[in-house]
Amino acid sequence: MSSNTRVVLSSDHAGIVLRQAVADHVAAQGWEVVDIGPTSFESTHYPLHGAAAARRVASGECRLGIVVCGTGQGIMMAANKVAGVRCGVCSDTFSARMIREHNDANMLSLGARVVGEGLALEIVDAFLTAQFEGGRHATRVDMIEAPE
Repeated sequence: MSSNTRVVLSSDHAGIVLRQAVADHVAAQGWEVVDIGPTSFESTHYPLHGAAAARRVASGECRLGIVVCGTGQGIMMAANKVAGVRCGVCSDTFSARMIREHNDANMLSLGARVVGEGLALEIVDAFLTAQFEGGRHATRVDMIEAPE
């Protein structure tokens, strides 16, 4: 499959169950899922997993990424340290749509202890189906990337 259809997924130990549900949901929609784990519920470090997923998006290996930790915040911060990545944590569908349409986000972060599975899948759908609007938003995205 093309990198245009690949979505990388990763999480820490707190996000495994939700990540696996998201992986199944995304695959059922025709995306190629690149799930880079972890698979063990043993405590692990979310910065490692956020950065690993972000590197796959930044390199072009995967078009988009979805990461999960307890709150979604820490793993999002780690992903955003990788140049070329724009990751937003969302707990509602409006924000998920807006980070794609206005910020050209290429990664979504979810909090497994914040949103339930049903809402999480709706958030994922909003993120995956939205398209960047460009125009005045492109200028702002350029400004976001300028410090890189």
